[in-house]
Amino acid sequence: MYRQLDPEKIIETAERLRARIRERFPDSSLSRLAAELVEVARNARERSAEIGRPHWPLRAGVGLFAAAVLSALAYGLSQVELEWRLPDVITLVQAVEAGTNELVLAGAAVYFLLSVEKRLKRGRALAALHELRSLAHVVDMHQLTKDPERLLRPGPDTASSPKVSMTAFELARYLDYCSEVLAVIGKVAAVYAQNFDEEAALSAVDEVEDLTTGLSRKIWQKLMILDADLRRADATSAPALPAA
Repeated sequence: MYRQLDPEKIIETAERLRARIRERFPDSSLSRLAAELVEVARNARERSAEIGRPHWPLRAGVGLFAAAVLSALAYGLSQVELEWRLPDVITLVQAVEAGTNELVLAGAAVYFLLSVEKRLKRGRALAALHELRSLAHVVDMHQLTKDPERLLRPGPDTASSPKVSMTAFELARYLDYCSEVLAVIGKVAAVYAQNFDEEAALSAVDEVEDLTTGLSRKIWQKLMILDADLRRADATSAPALPAA
């Protein structure tokens, strides 16, 4: 029950996160990004299921091709008539050698056709994972200018300085939401891995998870700076204890 990720639960988590962000920051681009994440999670449910299903028409075509090759080879061998004289033995050896070569070539062709299904699925999985990687970078762009130092220790701005419009509490919530969005992106990527355990796809999933973890670590460094400064401010403003 708890050994696989449930795409439905991931979608529910993404929807709840979208609602929380929309209620806290209704007109923000992060709210629109969270809505996009919900659509990505829903698409992942359908796409991962499709990738995990066998491609029966392609497999049937490969099976028919293999059966046709074997039938043709068997028919050719059945037409060889021998009287076990030396010329006939030589003919048999030549026929067997030619048949072996044809069988090897047919096997290579069947292997190639069988690999077509895996390549098609790999292409779909890698395309979906590339979208998730791009989405993670977009999240990073949203938190890039959210600097707790400028909020806690404001200095003179330049004409190009980003505007500081959040309180410390709002900034903490914003950064925490960014971290949660990245976590959901990593979980959506893992859905593809559990339905298609191909080497290149698994490697791409690991890359997305490493990326989201690294970006989330940057966000938590900002949150730690913000929390430490707020704790110092609270300690400074606390009333002195009366003398004993």
